[in-house]
Amino acid sequence: MTIDSTSGVTRTAAIASDGDQSSYVDWPAIIAGIVLASAISVVFISFGSAIGLNFLDFNAREGASPIFIAIVAASWFLWVQVSSFMAGGYLTGRLRRRYHDATEHESDVRDGAHGLLVWAGAVVLGTALAVSGIGAAINTAGAALSTATEAASNVAGGAAEAVDPNAYFIDTLFRSQQPADAETARAEAGRIFAQAALGDGTVVEEDRAYLANVVAANTGVTPEEANARVDQVIANVEQARQDALETARTARNTGILGAFLLAASLLVSAIGAFWAAQKGGNHRDENSVFADVFRRF
Repeated sequence: MTIDSTSGVTRTAAIASDGDQSSYVDWPAIIAGIVLASAISVVFISFGSAIGLNFLDFNAREGASPIFIAIVAASWFLWVQVSSFMAGGYLTGRLRRRYHDATEHESDVRDGAHGLLVWAGAVVLGTALAVSGIGAAINTAGAALSTATEAASNVAGGAAEAVDPNAYFIDTLFRSQQPADAETARAEAGRIFAQAALGDGTVVEEDRAYLANVVAANTGVTPEEANARVDQVIANVEQARQDALETARTARNTGILGAFLLAASLLVSAIGAFWAAQKGGNHRDENSVFADVFRRF
């Protein structure tokens, strides 16, 4: 409150009256911080991707450890994410209009809150872009799958029998001592292994003996060699099944770990944005110009 020396009229400071009539949330400053944080993220993630692809050699048999590559990529992504949010938060805190109707502590809290709004806005924007990109990829994959399915249905006249869930059981009804031709034997063997894959991957003894007889009849090898071939193929199929299960487990564990790391990095980024916005507000109040960094010419 000040006294006019000429008229003696008591008047309230203009800044305080403005603060009473307008919101404490400075949206232009928040939007500026979101734009800066998003731009820094895009630039540095693109830069890191270019460096990473530069070190990949698709013709090489051996390369860097996948674990090492994952650690480096995750570290770079974490640094880019935290630093971009901090830069956006600092800019918002520096640009925010301060109303001088609160204590220094309250002003710091308001600056930090603006940094959190920058973080939240950038997260929502990034999530929306990611979801739209994933949706477009799913639509493209679905269209390609539909086209491939339609083409396959047109050119594969007998393919429906191979996926018939009753085909295996029908085969067991018409098994005979007469050897089947090679094409029929191949199709029936495929249905036997498909039926085994639906369970625990084990080929029952009756089917194993039948396969050995068919192999011997169509290839001319001895029964012992036919049995050895069947056992080897069963072992190879089981190994492929175990490899597929292990790949699925690895993908699942990687997804879980990646989700936890993403959540942790977002929490760290929120803290960084809050702190940086407060520092920006302090430098705003102190009129810091960083003359040693930004020299005037």
